[in-house]
This record gives sequence, structure tokens and C-alpha cells, in this order.
Amino acid sequence: MKVLVTGGGGFLGRRIVELLVERGDEVTFLARGSYPEVEALGAHGLQIDLRDAEAVSTAVHGHDAIIHVAAKAAPLNGAYEEFRSINVDGTRNLLDAAEQHDVPRFIYTSTPSVIGMAHDSENAPQDTPYADEYWAPYPETKAEAERMVLAANGTHIATVSLRPHLIFGPRDENLMTRVLQRASTGKLAIIGDGTNKVDMTYVDNAAWAHLDALDALQDDQAPLAGKAYFISNDEPIELWPWLNEFFAGLDIPPVTRKVPLKAAFTIGRVMEWAWDTLPLKGEPRMTRSIAAGLARSHWYDMGPAKRDFGYHVRVPMAEATKATIAWYREHGFD
Repeated sequence: MKVLVTGGGGFLGRRIVELLVERGDEVTFLARGSYPEVEALGAHGLQIDLRDAEAVSTAVHGHDAIIHVAAKAAPLNGAYEEFRSINVDGTRNLLDAAEQHDVPRFIYTSTPSVIGMAHDSENAPQDTPYADEYWAPYPETKAEAERMVLAANGTHIATVSLRPHLIFGPRDENLMTRVLQRASTGKLAIIGDGTNKVDMTYVDNAAWAHLDALDALQDDQAPLAGKAYFISNDEPIELWPWLNEFFAGLDIPPVTRKVPLKAAFTIGRVMEWAWDTLPLKGEPRMTRSIAAGLARSHWYDMGPAKRDFGYHVRVPMAEATKATIAWYREHGFD
């Protein structure tokens, strides 16, 4: 199968490329930079901006499937127009190109944040509605793009959206690296009472979910076609005890200082205003989304993914945690 992977130089995208190449698929990946280490695996890399419709169309031609992982996710805040141009307009360019060149399968990488963080989500079902309000441009634009992808499912193309949650593992330069940097410098605090449960997703499991969906998406009438699925390790953990276990494995002191959610939420709102209004560099240390994510429970029903396309966890949490700690011990987290 000839598969096009966007964001193939990134954390999740690269792992998807590796698995596809290992099983014998012919892979082309799109990225804004050069990734010779990924090309060395046997994939063909193209440096393309998804906002360039003509370049996207050329790249899509001749493929059997598209796995669309690329997105603008950071900084945590930023110009809405840039998030929208990449996450929404870039996705539209890919869908248009898929229709133009008769590419029959389209797998979209979304995020559980499209349902929002206003409340606890405990074993949240597949049909949980989209959020009424978003606190950042990332989840808002990802929700808009997801709706567009699912609406495109039809006679010419089969589409599905996957929502992996809190992806971690070796080569992660985002989620756990940021957490470790803050913890090691004493800048991390427990938000809320510290008893919230969350889903995590080991990068291998997130990548395999995309291959499982790709194989099951035979046409627009397949059980998963036109639907969105939460993806995780299916082992909800108490976030703060798990983080402190992780820190212990790297000789980082445990986090014990607590900040009430209401206070953190207020601080986040003020910082968001400051970064949106003033010429400040970097990212705010706290936002409403960060506060809610660190304090509230957010875990999801894996039943639909198991039922509709055979998703199953290849690497359980204990093994995933051990492997990730070992990688950070070898490579550091600066």
C-alpha cells in the first residue's frame, strides 16, 4: 500500500512511518523540515507546507491512503489565524487533494481536547459532544478540522478520526519533556487535590491505532468510517502518584506543593491575557487548559475502538513507563 503520512518527522508521525515501513508499505512523509534519519528508514520525505494547496495536491497523487498527523500544537497560545491556516486550511487542502486524485482512505489524528476540559471526563463515551467553548486555538481548530474530515466520509473517500490522549514515550520532546523540566527546577505544583485520574497513551500504541484503523477502513461503509475514536493505553492512572513515580526513576524530588484549581485557573486566565496583549516571549507557565488538565479527571471509553477496528494495547503502562524512564536516563530532558 502507498501511504502518505503528514508530520512524519514528528514524535507520533515518525513512529507511524517506522511501523508502516517495517511491514512493507511504501511510505511518503510530509514535513516542513528535513529528516534524513526518517528517510534512512526507507521512506520518501518531502518538505511541504500544508497551506500550499498546489504542492499538497502534487504530493497526494498516486497514494492509496493519507494519515494526517501534522498540526500546529505549540505554543500553547498564539495567533488564532496561524492555528487555523495550518490545522483547518491545511486539512482542507489534503481532503481536496484526496478527492481530486481518488485517494480512498483518510485517517485524521485529532485530540480528546475537542470535547473540552470544563468538567471531569470519566470513561467518556464516544458520542460525547464537542465543547461549547474553547480556551485555546489548538482544540478549537482541531475540532473544526475533525468535523470537516468526518463530514467528508462518502462514496469517494472513507474517513476516520483518532483522538490519542497524552502521548508519551522515547523521543518525546513535548509532553513529558516539559513536565520534567518544570519538576526538576521546582516549578511544578499539584493542581487541585491530586486524586484525578487520566488516560495516557504510549507512542507505540498510538501509532498502532493508526495502522489498525487504516487496515479496517476498507470503504465509507466500514464500521469506523465517518466516526471519531478516543485512543489510550486503557489503564487510567492517578496522575500525580504516577508522575512522582516517574520523577523518582530520574532522581527528581517528588512534587508535593499544591495549588487549588480555582487559583490556578485564575492565574492561567491572567497569563493568557498577558501573552495575547503584550509582546511577551515564550509561553505562559499556566493557562486555563493546563490548570484543568492537571487537576481534572479525563479518561475515555476504549470499547468502540476495540469493537470497530480491533484496536488493542500492545505495550501496557508499566512497561511503557519503564521504557520511557530508561530513554530519559540515557538522553536527558534539557
